[in-house]
Amino acid sequence: MKINITKFTVTSIILIIVCSISCANGLYKSNIDTKESLSDKYKDLFYIGAAINEDIIMGRDSKSENIVRSEFNSITPENSLKWMYVQPAPNHFNFVAGDKYVELGVKNNMYIVGHALVWHNQLADFMKRTESSDEFINHVENHIGTVVSRYKGKIDAWDVVNEAFNEDGSLRSSVFKNQMGDNYIENIFKLVEISDPDADLIYNDYNLYKPAKLAGVLEMVKRLQSNGTKISAIGAQAHWRLDSPSLKEIEQIILNISELGVEVMFTELDITVLPNPWKLVGAEVTQNFSKFEGDPKMNPYENGLPQSIEKQLAKRYEDIFKLFIKHQDKISRVTFWGVMDKHSWLNDWPIKGRTNYPLLFDRYYKPKQAYNKLINLIGN
Repeated sequence: MKINITKFTVTSIILIIVCSISCANGLYKSNIDTKESLSDKYKDLFYIGAAINEDIIMGRDSKSENIVRSEFNSITPENSLKWMYVQPAPNHFNFVAGDKYVELGVKNNMYIVGHALVWHNQLADFMKRTESSDEFINHVENHIGTVVSRYKGKIDAWDVVNEAFNEDGSLRSSVFKNQMGDNYIENIFKLVEISDPDADLIYNDYNLYKPAKLAGVLEMVKRLQSNGTKISAIGAQAHWRLDSPSLKEIEQIILNISELGVEVMFTELDITVLPNPWKLVGAEVTQNFSKFEGDPKMNPYENGLPQSIEKQLAKRYEDIFKLFIKHQDKISRVTFWGVMDKHSWLNDWPIKGRTNYPLLFDRYYKPKQAYNKLINLIGN
């Protein structure tokens, strides 16, 4: 083929000039620069968040940190603000990771969540050994006052109380209930509000798709509201499976919570693709299924996720987010519990040593089919 050199050269020169002018004016960007992230796509609907581990917080996992910076506009610390790490001994506070966590969120203009102030698990040993109720309450007041005040105006929301209810909707018999009485949840919410009146205050729990448990939580919220105690949102932990809970059950969570005039937050979203013991109860971390360790039936995808299962996972996320979009006026935040598959807690829970694939980014930090489904749900 004979090429018209003159025409080709002139055209090339024109393109170069146009591109140069556009670049100079800041109008031209590469495909990478113009690619919209998850948080860009959903910015007018609700926050899109991720739980981040200490490697990300302390700058030891730059690849995950880049994903967090580019794809999410809200962060939650997986462990760094839990009691056993922040105050391991009476009045001995460690804010190294907490400060770095908040710095990361502030620097990137994110909605910063503090997780979790009061939880019966991952609690400092000295709290479990404290026998005097008065001394116990003093420790609680000191902990909340010190931690919340330190981050006042920086942390936007606190998971104030975590997992305080049984599956039947009754109050869990925790060390906090035993030492502070049945009204401890309200008293703790009041303490947090005193330390930071502007922060969003959240009650957080799993298995809220179960009617009895959700009813117990809703009754607690009504009591707080009737007494003038601030509660901003209910966090529904979303540690779900490929086939459960049903979309109808998830929708019922949204409708029932929003009826009380508080925000709905889906706080710990991940979807296991692995079989689990039938006696498994929600996300109760104290459950032990060590007898299944090494059982190949419980770890079927050790060498990679089959395409058929990855498609199921992508479809499951797509269906869930269609429901979230439908109720965008009731939902203020959706947070994934982790950034990429390799670092998900579900590799070691409820059975240690498994290979799970519950998140949007794979073990090589690459977006999965599920990620693309969620990006494409929102029109260009």
